[in-house]
Amino acid sequence: MEGPSGIPRRDSRPVRAGSLQIGGGAPIAVQSMLSVPAGDVEGNVRQAKELYAAGCDVLRVAVPDRDAVRLIPAIKEAVPIPLVADIHFDYRLALESAAAGVDKIRINPGNIGGEDRVKAVADACRVRNIPIRIGVNAGSLEPDILAKYGHPTAEAMRDSALYHASLLERYDFTDIVLSLKSSDVPTMVRAYELVAGETSYP
Repeated sequence: MEGPSGIPRRDSRPVRAGSLQIGGGAPIAVQSMLSVPAGDVEGNVRQAKELYAAGCDVLRVAVPDRDAVRLIPAIKEAVPIPLVADIHFDYRLALESAAAGVDKIRINPGNIGGEDRVKAVADACRVRNIPIRIGVNAGSLEPDILAKYGHPTAEAMRDSALYHASLLERYDFTDIVLSLKSSDVPTMVRAYELVAGETSYP
């Protein structure tokens, strides 16, 4: 299978976020993140509509606290494209976002506490067919991985992504999407190449 540039595309497993397929040969989706403060529901809805009108395929919204969970039904009522809840540290926000009807959850399983919390999120997402996007950032890698490589190398990013995926796999959760980010573009590209060689996750 070839992409638009004629370069062969990687054969990744398909993952569904709402009505959208990610991987498995599906067209590459355009995602954007809402930048309005979480407390401003009207502002987030307005920006969601603007992004949808501009051709956005997937929206991501930060859910920093319980009050922000109310953004999920408001945005989903306003636009027909999948919504991703961006969760940091508090696994309860992932559970509440899943219950509120979000289409995908962005989380780092290693940052939300013990294995019981990882299992709770995996179970809640499995029941509702909600995929989990693992977000790996070069600037916030695990201390033991940084110690091994000395700085945020492509290999360090690969190890972090595979480690986080393994936490979910322990509980038979495999609806996973991997995202790796670095301000150094060649490092990021190489990290993706390394991960692509070791897993079929999109």
